[in-house]
Amino acid sequence: MTGKLKRAGLIGTGFVAGVLISLQFSAIADKDVRGGLPVEELRTFAEVFNAIKQGYVEPVEDKKLITHAISGMLSNLDPHSAYLDADAFKDLQVGTQGEFGGLGIEVGMEDGLIKVISPIEDTPAYRAGIKTGDLIFKLDDTPVKGMTLSDAVKKMRGKPKTQIRLSILRKGEAKPLEITLTREVIKVQSVKSKLVEPGYGYVRVTSFQENTGSAVVKHLNDLYKPGELKGLVLDLRNDPGGLLNAAVGVAAAFLPPKALVTSTDGRTEDAKHKYYATPDDYLRGGKRDDYIKDVPAQAYKVPMVVLVNAGSASASEIVAGALQDHKRAVIMGTQTFGKGSVQSVLPLPGNTAIKLTTARYYTPSGRSIQAKGIEPDIVVEETANGDGFRRVREADLERHLDNDKETPPAKEAPKPQDKPTAKPKANGDDGEQETPPVELASKNDYQLKQALNLLKGLQIMQSKP
Repeated sequence: MTGKLKRAGLIGTGFVAGVLISLQFSAIADKDVRGGLPVEELRTFAEVFNAIKQGYVEPVEDKKLITHAISGMLSNLDPHSAYLDADAFKDLQVGTQGEFGGLGIEVGMEDGLIKVISPIEDTPAYRAGIKTGDLIFKLDDTPVKGMTLSDAVKKMRGKPKTQIRLSILRKGEAKPLEITLTREVIKVQSVKSKLVEPGYGYVRVTSFQENTGSAVVKHLNDLYKPGELKGLVLDLRNDPGGLLNAAVGVAAAFLPPKALVTSTDGRTEDAKHKYYATPDDYLRGGKRDDYIKDVPAQAYKVPMVVLVNAGSASASEIVAGALQDHKRAVIMGTQTFGKGSVQSVLPLPGNTAIKLTTARYYTPSGRSIQAKGIEPDIVVEETANGDGFRRVREADLERHLDNDKETPPAKEAPKPQDKPTAKPKANGDDGEQETPPVELASKNDYQLKQALNLLKGLQIMQSKP
């Protein structure tokens, strides 16, 4: 991978990525300050602040300087800690409800350009063919070079039905691409389901929002209306994460009551916690309607396959790790993203906040997923011929936290397939063409086909006397 990637703490158009414990934390002023303040370092900071105020070529507001200082402190900790201005904080709160405005892309910054981490399904970016790894170098007529990630994100936002033109560098394309997108209010349906074949159910979780656990239970009941299932596929591919309690709720829909789902550990006492399949851990605030009591009884024992890939991160890794450790499901696909850290949102005055990494999380057996991910029980690539495109993972991000349970592996030398491919030629000439992304749950979904084949094999084995 060329250059270093600085990843946004939230998706560029306002959606949440990763694991958030909650959006309802006490203000920082209420926290105890331990160890005293570094007087000499603060004196140096004050001198730099004063030098900028007096000598910078143009006047700078105090508020702007302080905001940039806070943002710099957080962004240099790890890829997921961030300062949230009023707009970003509002987007974060709205995003957990499953609705936000923008284009529908998760973005980071690499070598001064905006890098697409992942387009979100059923959004303008996804429909226009924006791909993981695309580098955005111009927004309308404004070059991205010199912009902060926050400024670029703000420029991509806008009123619904307004347009923006993205100038893109894409691996394998000799010339830049220009793609015009129409902004819209994006409503993310976090759970989808269908009967892929008689007796075989499919549930897809696209993100973990406040209502995701109850939505999974509703979809399970819909799948069981025609009769009992012989097998179930839980699809967590390209799921970037979301709320921790939602992940616990989804896991609780398939695990025995009081089963350990995940644990967190950090420096403070409130960062050390074990989360079980109990109402206290998957319900939040005033929401005391225990949706898990409505799970069909047979859902706890139906043969299951969980599909994952490099786009499965954080909350989706918590669910996959819990079902794997409890041997409740077979994990199939490719290695997951590897984000094993938890962020706390701490409000500040002026409707702003900071998103701070406060803990690592672990699977029930004590495995750390940080910078490693979940290794599938059965590795199945996205296509029958394999997938030559290497996706960005947590270990690729600049300043990522190390896995505290393992020695960091040595960095691999670039592989031949990492080199840019030739641009496809027109008129039937030979040209190496990049494999198009597979539509999940379609007839061309190779991984889903293999999951169904495994479930049918398990059904045959169980039916033998």
